[in-house]
Amino acid sequence: MTKRSALATLLALTLAGPAGAAEPLRIGLAAPLSGPDAGFGQGARLGAEQAVAEINRAGGVLGRKLQLVVQDDAADPKQAVAVARRFAGSGVRFVIGPLTSGAAAAASPVYEEAGIVSVTPGATWAPLTRRGAGLLFRLSGSDAQQGALGGALLAERFRGKPVAIVHDKTSFGRGLADEAARALKARGGQERLFEGVSRDDRETAALVAKLRALGIEALYFGGLSAPAAGLIRAMREAGLTTVVIGSDGLLDRDFSQVPGAEGTLMTVSPAPPRLPEPKGTRTPRSPEAEMFAASAYAAVEVLRQGIEGARSVEPAKVAATLHSGVPLRTVLGEVAFDAGGDLVKPPFTVQAWRRLPDGRLDFAGNETSP
Repeated sequence: MTKRSALATLLALTLAGPAGAAEPLRIGLAAPLSGPDAGFGQGARLGAEQAVAEINRAGGVLGRKLQLVVQDDAADPKQAVAVARRFAGSGVRFVIGPLTSGAAAAASPVYEEAGIVSVTPGATWAPLTRRGAGLLFRLSGSDAQQGALGGALLAERFRGKPVAIVHDKTSFGRGLADEAARALKARGGQERLFEGVSRDDRETAALVAKLRALGIEALYFGGLSAPAAGLIRAMREAGLTTVVIGSDGLLDRDFSQVPGAEGTLMTVSPAPPRLPEPKGTRTPRSPEAEMFAASAYAAVEVLRQGIEGARSVEPAKVAATLHSGVPLRTVLGEVAFDAGGDLVKPPFTVQAWRRLPDGRLDFAGNETSP
């Protein structure tokens, strides 16, 4: 080697940086950092940042450090699409988010077309993984999985007894009710009544009369707290002791004030684990931030293990590894994905609203077997 060529080689190495250094692997985060859901989004950001920092301290992924690229989608579908397009245009191949169902439903086709793997920590809308997406994964149980658990409870706890399925006429509630009916039928059961009801007093009174005439002993309610509360109140006033099974749509502080709500069963996701505060942090995370901090942290862990398992940063290869059902260790516990990108074992538990010694009605700590 001539002196000139040796100098040229040295100059090239100097410009390239330290030996073995590689360009950072950019991971996007699409979360609501403004608007009414900003508290949840800030938690997701903190969790993702913490995971990236710890992975980088341990050497990165396949010899590359991670770089988190954060975008605010405000939980708005239009803004979520704009964020997805920005990520696609800047060459980001992996994204955590969106958090909410509406934002994820709007943005997921953009991610799919751009060949971007996305892991949503919180979107529960059932059709999200049923639209042929091959690069989408979610760390929360879906509404379909939750409704199916409700139907299974009807079939197993009230086998041979008259049961009903009721929804609040919203897409959320109807979706839960449809899945509950399918699960009930798959287990050899059949509801005596399948009906929608709003908060209208006349509708509620007519439904209660039907429940009485059919001798309904238990019903699954798909929907939110307010219409469920109105129905329970009307049933108790009519002297009906019908057991109600609901979803996490009943998670409302006012539900504890409903006369006759004691004994109501509810399917919910377990409380997320609390991440340890990073060193040097002075301000503790808010309760809203804690809701998604651990899930976003786990989403980064999922991507890391998918990349390492595939030995590649090609999104299609990473997705194939995640779809294989291989168990992944995360801060949420061990998770695995099915061929559609849903959790193989959704983390729902069944809680019962019980009267506490101090007289309050609450579900916390009242877990019952599914």
